[in-house]
Amino acid sequence: MKVTVNRKAHFNAAHRLYNCEWSDARNAEVFGKCANPNYHGHNYELIVSVRGDIHPETGFVMDMKILKKLIKEEIEDVFDHKNLNEEIKEFATLNPTAENISVIIWNKLRSKIDSKLDLSITLYETPRNFVTFKG
Repeated sequence: MKVTVNRKAHFNAAHRLYNCEWSDARNAEVFGKCANPNYHGHNYELIVSVRGDIHPETGFVMDMKILKKLIKEEIEDVFDHKNLNEEIKEFATLNPTAENISVIIWNKLRSKIDSKLDLSITLYETPRNFVTFKG
């Protein structure tokens, strides 16, 4: 029997959406206010979902204390109160869109979670705008 467990987390971060190959006008046309050269911030809400079989001895899909620790160390401690463009190496050449941020988060967590378990990342950039990445 497959069950999905979920852990919510959050972090605050600044970013700028832009393509360095484009003019400032083209960036403004495509990304609007998000292309502000002085950056802007979001209060990101993160849901990490792990799906798998219930372990017969523990009753867990995954120990939530372990998941909480992984999220804190791999995501919150790394991204919180950072300028994603300037301080996170993965975004040195990758546009820090919600889509790309969710893929980076998935990649950071995937190797730390048992490969028998499915992993899904849902990232809210605003209460109405969110993305989901399942690998």
